[in-house]
Amino acid sequence: MDVIGIFNYGVGFVIMAGIYAIFALGLNIHWGFTGLFNIGIAGFFALGAYTAALLTTQPPDPAQFEDFRFGGNWSEIGYLDLGFDLWFFLGIAAAAVVCGVIALVIGYVTLRLRDDYLAIATLGIAETVRLFFLNEKWVANGSKGLYRIPEFLGHVVSPENYDYLYLAVVLAALGVVFLAAQRAVQSPWGRVLRGIREDETAAAASGKDVFRFKLQAFILGAVIMGIGGALFAHHIRFLSPLTFDPLLATFVIWAMLMVGGSGNNRGAVLGAFVVWGIWTGTQFLPGFFADPNLRFFMIGVLIVAAILLRPGGILGETRRIARGADRE
Repeated sequence: MDVIGIFNYGVGFVIMAGIYAIFALGLNIHWGFTGLFNIGIAGFFALGAYTAALLTTQPPDPAQFEDFRFGGNWSEIGYLDLGFDLWFFLGIAAAAVVCGVIALVIGYVTLRLRDDYLAIATLGIAETVRLFFLNEKWVANGSKGLYRIPEFLGHVVSPENYDYLYLAVVLAALGVVFLAAQRAVQSPWGRVLRGIREDETAAAASGKDVFRFKLQAFILGAVIMGIGGALFAHHIRFLSPLTFDPLLATFVIWAMLMVGGSGNNRGAVLGAFVVWGIWTGTQFLPGFFADPNLRFFMIGVLIVAAILLRPGGILGETRRIARGADRE
Protein backbone atom coordinates (compact mmCIF):
# COMPACT_ATOMS: atom_id res chain seq x y z
CA MET A 1 0.00 0.00 0.00
CA ASP A 2 1.48 3.36 -1.03
CA VAL A 3 1.64 6.48 1.12
CA ILE A 4 -1.50 7.98 -0.41
CA GLY A 5 -3.41 4.74 0.17
CA ILE A 6 -2.31 4.65 3.82
CA PHE A 7 -3.33 8.29 4.24
CA ASN A 8 -6.75 7.66 2.71
CA TYR A 9 -7.22 4.64 4.94
CA GLY A 10 -6.38 6.84 7.92
CA VAL A 11 -8.96 9.40 6.84
CA GLY A 12 -11.65 6.72 6.61
CA PHE A 13 -10.60 5.34 9.98
CA VAL A 14 -10.90 8.72 11.71
CA ILE A 15 -14.32 9.32 10.14
CA MET A 16 -15.73 6.05 11.49
CA ALA A 17 -13.99 6.36 14.85
CA GLY A 18 -15.31 9.92 15.17
CA ILE A 19 -18.87 8.78 14.46
CA TYR A 20 -18.59 5.98 17.01
CA ALA A 21 -17.11 8.47 19.49
CA ILE A 22 -20.37 10.43 19.25
CA PHE A 23 -22.29 7.28 20.15
CA ALA A 24 -19.92 6.68 23.07
CA LEU A 25 -20.55 10.22 24.32
CA GLY A 26 -24.30 9.59 24.21
CA LEU A 27 -23.90 6.34 26.13
CA ASN A 28 -21.66 8.13 28.62
CA ILE A 29 -24.52 10.52 29.42
CA HIS A 30 -26.74 7.51 30.06
CA TRP A 31 -24.44 5.16 31.93
CA GLY A 32 -21.30 7.07 32.82
CA PHE A 33 -22.98 10.04 34.49
CA THR A 34 -26.51 8.88 35.33
CA GLY A 35 -26.27 5.12 35.71
CA LEU A 36 -28.96 4.35 33.11
CA PHE A 37 -28.35 0.87 31.69
CA ASN A 38 -29.17 1.27 27.99
CA ILE A 39 -28.51 -1.89 25.98
CA GLY A 40 -30.59 -0.76 23.03
CA ILE A 41 -28.15 1.65 21.42
CA ALA A 42 -28.78 -0.07 18.08
CA GLY A 43 -32.36 1.21 18.14
CA PHE A 44 -31.38 4.88 18.40
CA PHE A 45 -28.57 4.22 15.92
CA ALA A 46 -31.07 2.87 13.38
CA LEU A 47 -33.69 5.55 14.02
CA GLY A 48 -31.18 8.35 13.51
CA ALA A 49 -29.71 6.79 10.38
CA TYR A 50 -33.01 5.92 8.71
CA THR A 51 -34.65 9.24 9.60
CA ALA A 52 -31.86 11.24 7.98
CA ALA A 53 -31.68 8.92 4.98
CA LEU A 54 -35.41 8.85 4.29
CA LEU A 55 -35.73 12.62 4.52
CA THR A 56 -32.82 13.33 2.20
CA THR A 57 -32.68 10.49 -0.33
CA GLN A 58 -34.25 11.26 -3.68
CA PRO A 59 -36.88 8.68 -4.64
CA PRO A 60 -35.53 6.39 -7.38
CA ASP A 61 -37.00 6.21 -10.83
CA PRO A 62 -39.12 3.02 -10.89
CA ALA A 63 -38.31 2.58 -14.57
CA GLN A 64 -34.62 2.22 -13.69
CA PHE A 65 -34.89 0.63 -10.27
CA GLU A 66 -37.78 -1.80 -10.45
CA ASP A 67 -36.65 -3.63 -7.33
CA PHE A 68 -36.69 -0.42 -5.29
CA ARG A 69 -40.31 0.58 -4.80
CA PHE A 70 -41.99 2.47 -2.02
CA GLY A 71 -45.64 2.35 -1.08
CA GLY A 72 -47.96 5.16 -0.04
CA ASN A 73 -46.98 8.75 -0.70
CA TRP A 74 -43.41 8.50 0.58
CA SER A 75 -42.03 9.73 -2.73
CA GLU A 76 -44.07 12.90 -2.39
CA ILE A 77 -43.28 13.79 1.22
CA GLY A 78 -40.03 12.06 2.07
CA TYR A 79 -37.44 13.87 0.00
CA LEU A 80 -36.30 17.36 0.94
CA ASP A 81 -35.02 19.33 -2.04
CA LEU A 82 -33.93 22.57 -0.39
CA GLY A 83 -30.85 23.57 -2.32
CA PHE A 84 -27.33 24.29 -1.05
CA ASP A 85 -27.46 20.99 0.81
CA LEU A 86 -29.54 22.46 3.61
CA TRP A 87 -31.23 19.03 3.68
CA PHE A 88 -28.13 17.60 5.35
CA PHE A 89 -28.48 19.72 8.47
CA LEU A 90 -32.24 19.30 8.62
CA GLY A 91 -31.80 15.54 8.30
CA ILE A 92 -29.42 15.54 11.28
CA ALA A 93 -31.84 17.72 13.26
CA ALA A 94 -34.75 15.42 12.39
CA ALA A 95 -32.76 12.36 13.45
CA ALA A 96 -32.00 13.99 16.79
CA VAL A 97 -35.65 14.96 17.32
CA VAL A 98 -37.00 11.49 16.46
CA CYS A 99 -34.57 9.79 18.84
CA GLY A 100 -35.38 12.32 21.53
CA VAL A 101 -39.14 11.72 21.19
CA ILE A 102 -38.73 7.94 21.31
CA ALA A 103 -36.49 8.30 24.37
CA LEU A 104 -39.14 10.48 26.00
CA VAL A 105 -41.78 7.77 25.51
CA ILE A 106 -39.52 4.94 26.70
CA GLY A 107 -38.17 6.90 29.64
CA TYR A 108 -41.55 8.15 30.78
CA VAL A 109 -42.81 4.59 31.02
CA THR A 110 -39.74 2.86 32.49
CA LEU A 111 -37.63 5.29 34.49
CA ARG A 112 -39.96 5.19 37.49
CA LEU A 113 -39.42 1.43 37.69
CA ARG A 114 -36.32 -0.58 38.57
CA ASP A 115 -33.22 -0.10 36.44
CA ASP A 116 -33.54 -3.51 34.78
CA TYR A 117 -36.84 -2.45 33.20
CA LEU A 118 -35.00 0.22 31.24
CA ALA A 119 -32.51 -2.36 29.98
CA ILE A 120 -35.32 -4.67 28.87
CA ALA A 121 -37.24 -1.81 27.25
CA THR A 122 -34.29 -0.45 25.30
CA LEU A 123 -33.29 -3.91 24.09
CA GLY A 124 -36.87 -4.56 23.00
CA ILE A 125 -37.16 -1.23 21.21
CA ALA A 126 -33.89 -1.85 19.38
CA GLU A 127 -35.11 -5.19 18.04
CA THR A 128 -38.53 -3.71 17.23
CA VAL A 129 -36.96 -0.94 15.17
CA ARG A 130 -34.72 -3.37 13.30
CA LEU A 131 -37.55 -5.79 12.55
CA PHE A 132 -39.83 -2.93 11.50
CA PHE A 133 -37.41 -1.78 8.82
CA LEU A 134 -36.79 -5.40 7.83
CA ASN A 135 -40.43 -6.37 7.37
CA GLU A 136 -42.12 -3.12 6.33
CA LYS A 137 -40.65 -2.90 2.85
CA TRP A 138 -42.70 0.17 1.93
CA VAL A 139 -40.67 2.25 4.40
CA ALA A 140 -37.07 1.58 3.40
CA ASN A 141 -36.99 -1.34 0.95
CA GLY A 142 -36.78 -4.03 3.62
CA SER A 143 -33.81 -6.35 3.57
CA LYS A 144 -32.59 -4.98 0.23
CA GLY A 145 -31.72 -1.78 1.98
CA LEU A 146 -31.82 1.92 1.33
CA TYR A 147 -29.13 3.13 -1.04
CA ARG A 148 -28.23 6.22 -3.08
CA ILE A 149 -28.10 8.24 0.15
CA PRO A 150 -26.69 11.62 -0.96
CA GLU A 151 -23.31 13.03 -0.07
CA PHE A 152 -23.05 16.37 1.64
CA LEU A 153 -21.86 18.86 -1.03
CA GLY A 154 -21.22 15.87 -3.27
CA HIS A 155 -22.01 17.97 -6.32
CA VAL A 156 -19.25 20.41 -5.37
CA VAL A 157 -16.44 18.13 -4.21
CA SER A 158 -14.92 15.47 -6.45
CA PRO A 159 -15.37 11.84 -5.32
CA GLU A 160 -11.66 11.38 -4.62
CA ASN A 161 -11.68 14.37 -2.24
CA TYR A 162 -15.06 13.80 -0.62
CA ASP A 163 -13.73 11.89 2.40
CA TYR A 164 -11.55 14.87 3.30
CA LEU A 165 -14.61 17.11 3.41
CA TYR A 166 -16.61 14.59 5.40
CA LEU A 167 -13.73 14.17 7.82
CA ALA A 168 -14.00 17.87 8.62
CA VAL A 169 -17.79 17.54 9.03
CA VAL A 170 -17.48 14.60 11.43
CA LEU A 171 -14.72 16.22 13.49
CA ALA A 172 -16.73 19.44 13.70
CA ALA A 173 -19.81 17.51 14.85
CA LEU A 174 -17.74 15.54 17.35
CA GLY A 175 -16.25 18.76 18.69
CA VAL A 176 -19.65 20.40 19.13
CA VAL A 177 -21.15 17.33 20.80
CA PHE A 178 -18.11 16.93 23.07
CA LEU A 179 -18.16 20.56 24.20
CA ALA A 180 -21.93 20.46 24.77
CA ALA A 181 -21.64 17.25 26.78
CA GLN A 182 -18.73 18.64 28.81
CA ARG A 183 -20.60 21.81 29.62
CA ALA A 184 -23.71 19.83 30.59
CA VAL A 185 -22.00 17.39 32.94
CA GLN A 186 -19.85 20.07 34.56
CA SER A 187 -22.89 22.21 35.32
CA PRO A 188 -25.07 21.89 38.46
CA TRP A 189 -27.36 19.71 36.33
CA GLY A 190 -24.49 17.30 35.70
CA ARG A 191 -23.59 17.20 39.37
CA VAL A 192 -27.16 16.15 40.15
CA LEU A 193 -26.83 13.34 37.61
CA ARG A 194 -23.72 12.05 39.32
CA GLY A 195 -25.48 12.27 42.65
CA ILE A 196 -28.34 10.17 41.28
CA ARG A 197 -25.87 7.64 39.93
CA GLU A 198 -24.13 7.30 43.28
CA ASP A 199 -27.19 7.25 45.53
CA GLU A 200 -30.63 7.81 44.06
CA THR A 201 -32.31 7.73 47.47
CA ALA A 202 -30.02 10.41 48.89
CA ALA A 203 -30.60 12.60 45.84
CA ALA A 204 -34.36 12.30 46.27
CA ALA A 205 -34.06 13.03 50.00
CA SER A 206 -32.19 16.25 49.20
CA GLY A 207 -35.18 17.48 47.23
CA LYS A 208 -34.14 16.57 43.67
CA ASP A 209 -36.75 15.33 41.21
CA VAL A 210 -34.89 12.14 40.34
CA PHE A 211 -37.31 11.02 37.64
CA ARG A 212 -37.15 14.37 35.83
CA PHE A 213 -33.34 14.45 35.82
CA LYS A 214 -33.08 10.83 34.65
CA LEU A 215 -35.57 11.50 31.87
CA GLN A 216 -33.65 14.58 30.73
CA ALA A 217 -30.37 12.64 30.69
CA PHE A 218 -31.96 9.77 28.78
CA ILE A 219 -33.34 12.13 26.14
CA LEU A 220 -30.04 14.00 25.79
CA GLY A 221 -28.05 10.79 25.30
CA ALA A 222 -30.56 9.55 22.71
CA VAL A 223 -30.39 12.86 20.82
CA ILE A 224 -26.60 12.52 20.61
CA MET A 225 -26.97 8.97 19.31
CA GLY A 226 -29.42 10.20 16.68
CA ILE A 227 -26.82 12.66 15.43
CA GLY A 228 -24.28 9.85 15.19
CA GLY A 229 -26.74 7.72 13.23
CA ALA A 230 -27.38 10.52 10.71
CA LEU A 231 -23.64 11.07 10.15
CA PHE A 232 -23.17 7.32 9.70
CA ALA A 233 -25.90 7.14 7.05
CA HIS A 234 -24.40 9.89 4.90
CA HIS A 235 -20.94 8.36 5.16
CA ILE A 236 -21.78 4.72 4.38
CA ARG A 237 -24.61 5.74 1.99
CA PHE A 238 -26.31 2.37 2.32
CA LEU A 239 -28.54 1.12 5.11
CA SER A 240 -30.14 -2.24 5.74
CA PRO A 241 -31.45 -3.87 8.92
CA LEU A 242 -28.31 -6.02 9.04
CA THR A 243 -26.29 -2.83 9.48
CA PHE A 244 -27.69 -2.51 12.99
CA ASP A 245 -26.69 -5.88 14.32
CA PRO A 246 -26.47 -5.58 18.13
CA LEU A 247 -22.85 -6.69 18.15
CA LEU A 248 -21.68 -3.77 16.00
CA ALA A 249 -24.30 -1.24 17.01
CA THR A 250 -24.43 -1.86 20.76
CA PHE A 251 -21.72 -4.20 22.04
CA VAL A 252 -18.82 -2.38 20.37
CA ILE A 253 -20.01 0.99 21.68
CA TRP A 254 -20.23 -0.37 25.21
CA ALA A 255 -16.70 -1.72 24.76
CA MET A 256 -15.50 1.72 23.69
CA LEU A 257 -16.91 3.36 26.80
CA MET A 258 -15.63 0.69 29.18
CA VAL A 259 -12.14 0.69 27.71
CA GLY A 260 -11.87 4.47 27.44
CA GLY A 261 -13.35 5.33 30.80
CA SER A 262 -16.96 5.56 31.93
CA GLY A 263 -17.87 8.94 33.41
CA ASN A 264 -15.19 10.77 31.43
CA ASN A 265 -16.03 12.28 28.04
CA ARG A 266 -12.39 12.30 26.99
CA GLY A 267 -12.21 8.62 27.88
CA ALA A 268 -15.30 7.90 25.78
CA VAL A 269 -13.68 9.50 22.73
CA LEU A 270 -10.34 7.79 23.34
CA GLY A 271 -12.04 4.42 23.80
CA ALA A 272 -13.84 4.82 20.48
CA PHE A 273 -10.56 5.32 18.65
CA VAL A 274 -8.79 2.49 20.49
CA VAL A 275 -11.52 -0.12 20.01
CA TRP A 276 -12.24 0.89 16.41
CA GLY A 277 -8.50 0.70 15.74
CA ILE A 278 -8.46 -2.86 17.05
CA TRP A 279 -11.58 -3.77 15.09
CA THR A 280 -10.32 -2.42 11.77
CA GLY A 281 -6.67 -3.31 12.29
CA THR A 282 -7.33 -6.99 12.88
CA GLN A 283 -8.86 -7.36 9.42
CA PHE A 284 -5.31 -7.31 8.05
CA LEU A 285 -4.22 -10.28 10.14
CA PRO A 286 -3.59 -13.51 8.22
CA GLY A 287 -5.97 -16.44 8.04
CA PHE A 288 -8.59 -17.05 10.68
CA PHE A 289 -7.22 -14.21 12.84
CA ALA A 290 -9.20 -11.81 10.63
CA ASP A 291 -12.46 -13.65 11.26
CA PRO A 292 -15.11 -11.22 12.64
CA ASN A 293 -16.04 -13.61 15.44
CA LEU A 294 -12.44 -13.72 16.59
CA ARG A 295 -12.31 -9.93 16.43
CA PHE A 296 -15.31 -9.74 18.77
CA PHE A 297 -13.51 -12.16 21.06
CA MET A 298 -10.43 -9.95 21.05
CA ILE A 299 -12.51 -6.91 21.97
CA GLY A 300 -14.05 -8.95 24.78
CA VAL A 301 -10.56 -9.83 26.00
CA LEU A 302 -9.68 -6.13 25.86
CA ILE A 303 -12.70 -5.28 28.04
CA VAL A 304 -11.73 -7.93 30.60
CA ALA A 305 -8.14 -6.70 30.61
CA ALA A 306 -9.29 -3.12 31.10
CA ILE A 307 -11.56 -4.14 34.00
CA LEU A 308 -8.76 -6.10 35.68
CA LEU A 309 -5.90 -3.68 35.08
CA ARG A 310 -7.74 -0.36 35.01
CA PRO A 311 -11.28 -0.78 36.33
CA GLY A 312 -12.10 2.84 35.53
CA GLY A 313 -10.82 2.60 31.95
CA ILE A 314 -7.82 4.23 30.32
CA LEU A 315 -9.05 7.67 31.35
CA GLY A 316 -11.25 6.92 34.30
CA GLU A 317 -13.50 9.42 35.99
CA THR A 318 -11.75 11.90 38.26
CA ARG A 319 -13.58 11.93 41.56
CA ARG A 320 -13.28 14.93 43.82
CA ILE A 321 -13.14 14.33 47.56
CA ALA A 322 -14.27 17.11 49.81
CA ARG A 323 -11.53 18.59 51.98
CA GLY A 324 -11.62 17.00 55.37
CA ALA A 325 -13.85 14.13 54.22
CA ASP A 326 -11.29 11.58 55.40
CA ARG A 327 -11.09 13.06 58.87
CA GLU A 328 -13.04 11.68 61.76
